[in-house]
Amino acid sequence: MWKGVYPAVTTKFTTDGGLDLAEMERCFALQFEAGVDGMIVCGSLGENMALEPDEKLEILRVAKSVSNGKPVLMTICESATRRAAAAAAAAAKAGADGFMILPGVPYKSSPRETLNHISSVASAGSLPVMVYNNPVSYGVDVSIAMFEELAKNDLIVAMKESTDDVRRVTDVINAFGSRFDVFTGVDNLALESLVVGADGWVAGLVVAFPKETVAIYRLVKAGRIEEALAVYRWFRPLLDLDVSTFLVQQIKLSEVLAIGSNDRVREPRLPLEGEHRARVVAVIERALATRPTLPAF
Repeated sequence: MWKGVYPAVTTKFTTDGGLDLAEMERCFALQFEAGVDGMIVCGSLGENMALEPDEKLEILRVAKSVSNGKPVLMTICESATRRAAAAAAAAAKAGADGFMILPGVPYKSSPRETLNHISSVASAGSLPVMVYNNPVSYGVDVSIAMFEELAKNDLIVAMKESTDDVRRVTDVINAFGSRFDVFTGVDNLALESLVVGADGWVAGLVVAFPKETVAIYRLVKAGRIEEALAVYRWFRPLLDLDVSTFLVQQIKLSEVLAIGSNDRVREPRLPLEGEHRARVVAVIERALATRPTLPAF
């Protein structure tokens, strides 16, 4: 039921640290104008754990206001299942179209605990769910065997596959056919994952380069692999910015240079400075200077 490009959008802050709702409305609208197929708010890139519960609902409402009926998913990332269930229920009431659910991080739960957490939160929200599987960052792998259990729950419809192993996409398709919509969640493995059958792309650099991201996805799905590959090779140095402890700051800096936004973050994060900032700026400026003309699709 969910396919295509789903930006994991950043959260915009004012100079005094509050939510910049107007800037989020502008930035989110740019995504939908470029042709994305849905949106995910308050994820890792959206600084979920630095947000208050009421702020997450405000961000959801902004995204819904510019989505033109396309799905907007709320990320549920809580250390306690009880809080996660309450967050899902509140987001459902506020108009979410579904959820992206993480295990109960930072606790490294057992398979039984992980399944209980995901199922309990899904039941509390009573909306379709994408399971976010990122063992590299969070230390919990939702395995094929675990998805066999989750397949029994009609609310679990999709997975964000971020194991950093492109072979997992094929493993999932071989095991489940079309039971789950499979999204690649690693920007610099996106084309590889789409070529072997992923249904969609939960993307990060899309917030600064939406047209290029959408072009890659649509060209691949049209079988125009060489054209997609040409754009992807240009995009690759930017996509590498997503695979870093500093992905939030690096991607927000991309938004500064590409769409005229800002790179304010919420502490404990701080904006990049010094040599690190200069290195990232150089990558972005080089890409902007060589930006390709996109083929029609």
